Amino acid sequence: MSEKKKLIIGWREWVKLPDLEINKIKVKVDTGARTSSIHADNLKFYHRGDKEFVKFDICPEQKNNKKVISCHAQVVDYRRVKSSNGQTEKRPVISTSIELFDKKWNIEITLTNRDEMGFRMLLGRTSFQGKFIVDVSKSFVSKS
Repeated sequence: MSEKKKLIIGWREWVKLPDLEINKIKVKVDTGARTSSIHADNLKFYHRGDKEFVKFDICPEQKNNKKVISCHAQVVDYRRVKSSNGQTEKRPVISTSIELFDKKWNIEITLTNRDEMGFRMLLGRTSFQGKFIVDVSKSFVSKS
């Protein structure tokens, strides 16, 4: 797809994560981060046959821990991620669908504690590479 046909997104957007039953979550679009991450609490790992799964809770609204969505997903990998504060952490990775501008596709997300961060979710560059152009002077372009 040529750059002229790619949609423009801002440095922060609203997205949906339909597989996790999250209808709206504010994300920071981060071209410096390779992988996306989301704040997850109460991680509990279990197996079904030879596959590993994780149950976890997401509070999709920043500074509001009253709205809790309980989720579960298959663990597809573990990755060592260096956070913005320089700490390296081994995180579980899940695959889930995402919706932005009425487009839907699958992304990988690491589960971690983002309580001290300004956003519950970070959208890393591999999640939108080839799909969108980021205009850092704009916010909430998608109006989702």
